[in-house]
Amino acid sequence: MKKLINSADDVLADALKGIEASDGNVRVDHTNRVIYRAEAKDSGKVAIISGGGSGHEPMHGGFVGLGMLDAACCGQVFTSPTPDQMLEATTTVDTGAGVLHIVKNYTGDVMNFEMAAEMAADAGVQVETVLVADDVAVQDSLYTAGRRGVGTTVLLEKIVGAAAEEGQDLASVKAVAQKVADNGRSMGMALTSCTVPSAGKPTFDLPADEMEIGIGIHGEPGRHREPMADAKSIAKQLVDPILHDLDFTGAPVIAMLNGMGGTPLIELYLMYGEVVALLEAAGIKIERNLVGNYITSLDMAGCSLTLVKADDELIRLWDAPVKTAGLRWGL
Repeated sequence: MKKLINSADDVLADALKGIEASDGNVRVDHTNRVIYRAEAKDSGKVAIISGGGSGHEPMHGGFVGLGMLDAACCGQVFTSPTPDQMLEATTTVDTGAGVLHIVKNYTGDVMNFEMAAEMAADAGVQVETVLVADDVAVQDSLYTAGRRGVGTTVLLEKIVGAAAEEGQDLASVKAVAQKVADNGRSMGMALTSCTVPSAGKPTFDLPADEMEIGIGIHGEPGRHREPMADAKSIAKQLVDPILHDLDFTGAPVIAMLNGMGGTPLIELYLMYGEVVALLEAAGIKIERNLVGNYITSLDMAGCSLTLVKADDELIRLWDAPVKTAGLRWGL
């Protein structure tokens, strides 16, 4: 294993030091391993929290800031944060208007966020939760009951963060979040495995002439493994399952072609061109897009496609200003 680390045990702690040093818009609670906005939101604004295992950067810590999250709870690599971390974050960011938890559908995350929400309620904080379960690849996985929560989380955090920023109340912010979750679908593939620092070896073996279709973000198995193909064929294997699951015609669509952490941008742009051609042929209009690394799986090579069926409200909130390490526009 070749990685830029000091020791496998200190990866998260050392990374948090670097995040704090690199981004003046955030502060880090190193004891509880929570990333906060450097400047707290105004009193009376709904607060937005997300989190999960580390190793998916910039998700979630890179999305803390104006127009997105108020706090991100950082678990160890591919390990859920604890309820105590989530409780600390929830009580810290609450300004009296309540807190929305954005939770990817992984068993540990769901269980721990539920416990944190119950403890926060006992402490007098109003908490609502939205669950993201958008991966069309598999119904259940090694880590979930039901679909995994993947790329739609990025788009949801941007849109819901804008709703909270403009002063919507907790019920309205929750409604926007649920609309995005209901209308987002994702599908991913891998060219290589990832290597978790504590394991020191690839999570799974994948021959050089094969690819895994339908992977999650932790190296979980996908739908199937097959011989390597060209980009046009791979794009079709991402687009078709998504369109089979939800009708995206007749509405503006927000698209994200996401790198898994080990794929050059030139290949991601190439893949996006293939995806756009397929979507246009299917009568689908992309109004907004992202191409790059937004929800990664350490050093895994591959990509995922996320589509959100939007409307005028979601497009307006998408276009609202954002200032985070991972997304920045309008300011």
